Amino acid sequence: VYASQFKNETDRLALLAFKNAITMDPNGVFNTWNTSLHHCQWQGISCSRKDNERVTVVDLHSQGLVGSLSAHIGNLSFLRVIYLWNNSFHGQIPPEIGKLFRLSILYLNNNSFHGEIPANITGCRNLREMNLIDNNLTGKLPVELSSLSNLEGLGLSKNHFKGKIPPCFGNLSSLIILSMSQAMLEGSIPNDLGRLTRLKYLLIGINNLTGTIPSSIYNLSSLVRFSVTANSLEGNLPADVGFTLPNIQQLAMAGNRFTGNIPISLSNASQLQMIALPGNGFSGPVPQELGRLVNLSSINLSSNMLGTRGGNDLRFISYLINCTKLEMLFLGDNLLKGRLPNSIANLSTNIRQLQLGQNQIYGTIPSGIQNLVNLYSLEFQYMMLDGNIPPTIGNLRNMVGFYMNRNKLTGQIPPTLVNLTVLYEIDLSFNKLIGKIPSSLGNCSQLHWLNLSGNDLSGTLPVSLFGIPSILLIDLSHNSLTGSMPPDVGNLKLVEALDVSHNKLSGSIPSTLGSCLSLATICMNGNFFQGTIPEELSALRGLNELDLSHNNLSGKLPENLSRLPFLQILNLSFNDLEGKVPKTGNFRNASVLSLSGNRKLCGGIPELKLPVCAIPHSNRRGMSLALKLIILLIAVAFCFALVVGFFILCHKRNKSKKKLASASLENQFIKISYQELLRATDGFSNANLIGFGSYGESFQSSAKRSLKELHP
Repeated sequence: VYASQFKNETDRLALLAFKNAITMDPNGVFNTWNTSLHHCQWQGISCSRKDNERVTVVDLHSQGLVGSLSAHIGNLSFLRVIYLWNNSFHGQIPPEIGKLFRLSILYLNNNSFHGEIPANITGCRNLREMNLIDNNLTGKLPVELSSLSNLEGLGLSKNHFKGKIPPCFGNLSSLIILSMSQAMLEGSIPNDLGRLTRLKYLLIGINNLTGTIPSSIYNLSSLVRFSVTANSLEGNLPADVGFTLPNIQQLAMAGNRFTGNIPISLSNASQLQMIALPGNGFSGPVPQELGRLVNLSSINLSSNMLGTRGGNDLRFISYLINCTKLEMLFLGDNLLKGRLPNSIANLSTNIRQLQLGQNQIYGTIPSGIQNLVNLYSLEFQYMMLDGNIPPTIGNLRNMVGFYMNRNKLTGQIPPTLVNLTVLYEIDLSFNKLIGKIPSSLGNCSQLHWLNLSGNDLSGTLPVSLFGIPSILLIDLSHNSLTGSMPPDVGNLKLVEALDVSHNKLSGSIPSTLGSCLSLATICMNGNFFQGTIPEELSALRGLNELDLSHNNLSGKLPENLSRLPFLQILNLSFNDLEGKVPKTGNFRNASVLSLSGNRKLCGGIPELKLPVCAIPHSNRRGMSLALKLIILLIAVAFCFALVVGFFILCHKRNKSKKKLASASLENQFIKISYQELLRATDGFSNANLIGFGSYGESFQSSAKRSLKELHP
């Protein structure tokens, strides 16, 4: 079948233009968009036979497409459905979409469209659903949208609009869903929205809305889900809200400035599944009538001012036993006061998160808490609980987070914690726990966070702790632990913080610590560590804090510590370190460095106020010997020069004397030639021989003088 045989060339060309605007097609959806197939058979395209094979649906959602939306889409005049959500379309939404008067569903959500919503989109007068959530759209919300009288769902959340919610949106009489969360809207909630009598979902959280909620909103009896989370709204919840919103299932008003009591009438809203009112200023008692809401799965009343200060504020917990679907109960950070009731162990076995921390609650943890078999987060921190941690905690095998810090708990850490194999975080810090750290904790192979600080734990560091591959934080500070730091600490490749400060640990700091390349914080201060600071610590390039103060460390400062680029705290004070302090890198930053209490250190930057480095004695002796040698050599050279000079001078004088003597002899003795001697002695005749000497014979010459013949 060739293109010339296709019945509708307009739709085909429009689709090809749509394809040409796509720059990336990772799933190959356009492989079928060719001349060998009718365009109604192309992937993602549907046509209507009764409309002569005209295109009615374009469904290419979640295909990873990258590109812009072609304006030619406006030529698909029979189009009723556009599903392009969850791709990477960019650019503006083409105004030509406004030509699609048959369009009923437009899903462009989860893309990167920018610019304003085209005002002429109102040309799509049959539009029932428009979802533009999670794009980069800007500008004001067009008031023209209010003319879309058939619109049932309008999704505008997660964009960058400006301005207020148009009051004329109250004209969208068919609207069932209005989603405008996280859209940067401001101003007050229009009273006109109270005219949307079919509205079931009103989601306007995470904006900059102010003022009070209009009473007309509380009269929308059709509301199923109402969210105004994270705004700056104020006022009270109406006392009759449970009667005016009888169908409400989710009430989310977290992070505002609401005050007053929690209305008892909420118990009349029998469909309620979620009550989320944290981060406000609600006060008074928690209504025990909430126990009538058998469909409740989540109650979040944390971070308010709930409580009567009468000491019996937890009585309502006994009534929540009837909420058999309850999965989450958050009551932390309030003013609740009273004894922890044993009935807490009788809550729904479906409960997964239980938070009571930061209240004035005292008493012991009931052993029956083991009944909450699906519990994965237990938060009882910052209270006044005492007694032992019940061993039955070990039966909560789904536990991920276990938080009991800042109480008055006593006794030992139960070894049954070994059963919590999926445990992610343990915080038992600042209690009165004693005994050894159970080595069985090493079996908690998923552990990321271990905080046992601020107790009176004793014994040595269990080697098994340093075999947990996933651990990110170990805080064992402020205890009475003894022994040394095992070299196995080098196995912790992911650990970011290690704090064993203020214990009684001794021995050397293991060089294997330099293998923990993720470390940002090392606190080993307040112990009895000795030896030198390992050079290997300079390999920890991400180190932010290194505190080795108040130990017995000796030796010189590793100069390579100066090169750690992110170091903010380097505290080596009160040790026995010695030598010259470098002036490079981190050692020249007084706000980073602390070296006080090391009496053998010297030099460094002036801010450290360390003594000037004197020349060491051994160096002085060496320099003295060298100086003596140099002086001796100079003296010898000088003497040699004097002697040489003296001999030269003497030589010159002798030479001068010889010349004078020679001149004198020449004048004293007559010079005669050899021939004259022969003639005067008659050829050295014996007749003229006078005598003999040691050097020759003496002759008498005719000249009346005695001559000596020299013999060799």
